[in-house]
Amino acid sequence: MHLAINTLFLIPGEVGGSETYFRETVRAIAKHHSDIRLTLFTNLENDASMRELLSDYTETRFERLNFRATNRYARIIREQTELPRRVTKSGCDILWSPGYTAAVMAPCPQVLTIHDMQYKRFPEDLTWLARLTTHLLVQAGVRRCKVILTPSKFARQEVAQFTGANPDRLRVTPEAADPAFAATPPAGPGSSTRLAALLNGAGPYVLTIGHSYPHKNLHALVEAFDAICESREHRLVIVGKARLGEPRLQEALRNAKHTDRVVRLSDVAFEDLVLLYQGAALFAFPSLYEGFGLPVLEAMTAGTPVIAAREASIPEVGGDSITYFDPNTPGDLERMLNTVLDMAPAQLDAIVSAARERARGFSWQKTAAATVDALRSIALDP
Repeated sequence: MHLAINTLFLIPGEVGGSETYFRETVRAIAKHHSDIRLTLFTNLENDASMRELLSDYTETRFERLNFRATNRYARIIREQTELPRRVTKSGCDILWSPGYTAAVMAPCPQVLTIHDMQYKRFPEDLTWLARLTTHLLVQAGVRRCKVILTPSKFARQEVAQFTGANPDRLRVTPEAADPAFAATPPAGPGSSTRLAALLNGAGPYVLTIGHSYPHKNLHALVEAFDAICESREHRLVIVGKARLGEPRLQEALRNAKHTDRVVRLSDVAFEDLVLLYQGAALFAFPSLYEGFGLPVLEAMTAGTPVIAAREASIPEVGGDSITYFDPNTPGDLERMLNTVLDMAPAQLDAIVSAARERARGFSWQKTAAATVDALRSIALDP
């Protein structure tokens, strides 16, 4: 099978969990399914990183389209015009688009990954023009693609509800956490010194990961954390970039009495991200909407207790091995922060052990296998 992969959506460091999903899935396909030939169609921003990612797989081909995907509308035009022409010349059997949108016209059967329906549930996350464009392209992709991949049963239900897609065409391919999060933290002063430098000081902290989109609900975490600060020595570490929910987050920070105990980080190297997860006293995830919720699984893998909103796909990921709060109940996040931070070591150990065991049930090899099964079902379909 010759698989074409549309990576035109991918701007390294900018598309969140969908980048991790794509990079790890395609690497696992290349590693474990050598009978599948890959041709990646790249852009100016991601071409070098894609070549580095798959440098061990010499049969993989790359075709770069000479444009920058930071110009969203240039990307859309290239995806609908130049990409189909390039795929035709490549002689590929199937075209997989892992980033929500696909070519309306293509010379071969297509597979599309839709991670969630965030633009429908939380329209304030996008500008009106981006919402309209996304809606038109997602609907077109659903009509044109033979199989739609989603990362969770929840996302599958959302896609079916909002697009009218036949559920028989929707396949669930769950995500996974990098095994590096489970590795034993390095001993000695080196890692602690590096962590202290990253956070501009030592001491316990609560960690959260997420760009400041409105649905990430980061302002609620800042408010709840500020309410417990008087009796705690912890800091709150927020890793993520400013997005359309930034004004509300900034308002929460202005109103907080303990703003000096909030640390914000933007571009964090993977090795530092592992240290941050492993060193945290608690991982808090207040997001109101996730197609999967990869940071929760990463924290579980790292052995860090997790508090999350009981919303969307999160219970599929965390099961009974994390602690939930009700975002519709005032004060519940604050209460659960105190509850977990006050737990006895033996109780925390039991929670962490259960979470790690559950996390081991997810792997990128399984994700790749489920993806390949979907691809093969198309290849065999006359």
